Amino acid sequence: MQIKKMAAAMAYMAIPGIAFATNGMNMEGYGPIALGMGGASMAYDNGSAAMMNNPATLGLMEDNHRLDLALGVLAPDVNSSMGGNSARSSADSFGGPALGWSRRHDKMTFGMGVYGQGGMGTEYGANSFMSMGSGLPTRSELGVGRVLLPLAYNVSPDFIVGGSIDFVWAGLDLQMAMPAPQMMGLATSGNLSASGAGALGLMPWMGVPSNVGYFDFSNNNDFSGKAHSTGWAGKLGMTYKVNTQLTLGATYHSKTNLGDMEADGAKMLMIDALGVNPTATLTGKIKIVDFQWPETYGVGIAYQASDKLMFAADYKRISWASVMKNFHMVFSTADLNGITLDMKLPQEWKDQDVWMLGLAYQATDALTLRAGVNIADNPVPDALMHPLFPAIVKNHYTAGFGYRFSKASSIDFAYSYAPEVASTNSSGVTVTHGQNNMQFIYSFRY
Repeated sequence: MQIKKMAAAMAYMAIPGIAFATNGMNMEGYGPIALGMGGASMAYDNGSAAMMNNPATLGLMEDNHRLDLALGVLAPDVNSSMGGNSARSSADSFGGPALGWSRRHDKMTFGMGVYGQGGMGTEYGANSFMSMGSGLPTRSELGVGRVLLPLAYNVSPDFIVGGSIDFVWAGLDLQMAMPAPQMMGLATSGNLSASGAGALGLMPWMGVPSNVGYFDFSNNNDFSGKAHSTGWAGKLGMTYKVNTQLTLGATYHSKTNLGDMEADGAKMLMIDALGVNPTATLTGKIKIVDFQWPETYGVGIAYQASDKLMFAADYKRISWASVMKNFHMVFSTADLNGITLDMKLPQEWKDQDVWMLGLAYQATDALTLRAGVNIADNPVPDALMHPLFPAIVKNHYTAGFGYRFSKASSIDFAYSYAPEVASTNSSGVTVTHGQNNMQFIYSFRY
């Protein structure tokens, strides 16, 4: 239990405020070396971020210790509109550190790292149309992180295998307004049910079009969501050096095994927007049922075209469809003689294909220049897109550099630009979403 508590604490430290990952909920690149090359990372040495990418590439590092200290900044620009009303999300800057340590000795490379996996979220003002007349703010913030224990083994000078055991943490804050007709629609389709003695009054309340339900479990803590869970996952990977110029890589990331996210002190407000009846505030427990991170397959190549120029290309398949069928939330309270509300918001995400292309140019002995592109489809169906969770960004254009001060120390920096995309759901809400993201790392070898 002490090991699990320590791992959880490290995960909290790793991802304060991380949200809006951009291949669905995934980051478009892990580590500035890979990000500068469009996220391509499967077949060359990209530092300790290999723990998040392909752990076998750790076996390509120099024969010593390496410590990486990193910082990432994500700057989403999200706007929602409907029927002449518009609202801009104020959640426009998120930052989070990461760290990784690894040691290669002879044929074995091992280490430990703490990295943010990704997430998503928005925040709209209390007077925006997103509040549905409730006068309350609406926001979401989902963060997922990992403490990783990787191991790579050089089977031969050309063939490396690797893997990692990952302790995974997930946290969620949510303040969401929902009009009664939408709740009634969920009930009619079998996606909302209520039980308990106090549930008898819920159906008549949902029958009043002006009524609004408001769900609130949020602690405004940068280090952890109000509802949270922990669990495990793993990775496998390999690299194969075909010749002096060409290296192949492949990896498999398992689906997570997270427990249900839970929070005490959650609230559900039953609001009469016309003010005829007083607002009923119910306090109880919230449970997010079976939220998981999907399995992922990835393959890639690295081609050393000359002493100065390297090309990299990766393909990744992210299996969102198996884990994002719906957002399943259960609220239970002892108020009003006891109510349990079981609700599913259909999501029906599609599996996502991601193509990553990049190049690195050794401009001088100290300076490396990088550029890349990350091309992806949008896994979120337009009709079911929720403006609190608009993970709809598609393509990214990236650039970066690395500078080595000495044999021991170096820095790497990357910038990623995601052009604005738009999506309109079945309720007529249109969301536009673009991003400017950055990552920085300091590396020390000893």
